[in-house]
Amino acid sequence: MIFIRPAREGDATLLAAIGLRAWANATSAIGVTEELRDNARAAFGNFTHSSWLAITVAEADGTIVGWAAREHFDETITDFWIDPVYQRQGVGTALLVDIERQIVARGYAAGRLESHAQNDQAVSFFRKHGYSVSWFSMKYSEKLDRDVQSMGLRKQLVDIEIGGYGFGF
Repeated sequence: MIFIRPAREGDATLLAAIGLRAWANATSAIGVTEELRDNARAAFGNFTHSSWLAITVAEADGTIVGWAAREHFDETITDFWIDPVYQRQGVGTALLVDIERQIVARGYAAGRLESHAQNDQAVSFFRKHGYSVSWFSMKYSEKLDRDVQSMGLRKQLVDIEIGGYGFGF
């Protein structure tokens, strides 16, 4: 059974480890240096320890198996990480449903996120769940010493009623 809950401060170290494993899996297509892996390890540790209030956790049978974050509590999903061992078991779907509920509850009509374009698994997952590509860009990454393709994805979560014609007389 999958249970979704807010993160607790004591979860931070475990969340960082899950994030790093999922990140390593997602970046395997672009190649990662040990220096970049060390930077990612530090970034996950810093983020999960300082921003745990912005994180939502997914548990399976009492074990934390994934997490997502909305760093600024807005419509943007800044992080979405499922431990590779638990991928394709419904964890991501359950987590995404809850994150989308949170976005709507905060008054936003659409959800947004960004991914590197070569992360086929993530892009496929979000497209399967109704997200569409809203932008695509290529920019140079100093850390990777190459151009990296990024894409923005968006999903309309609330139907917007368009008013009638004219001034409403």
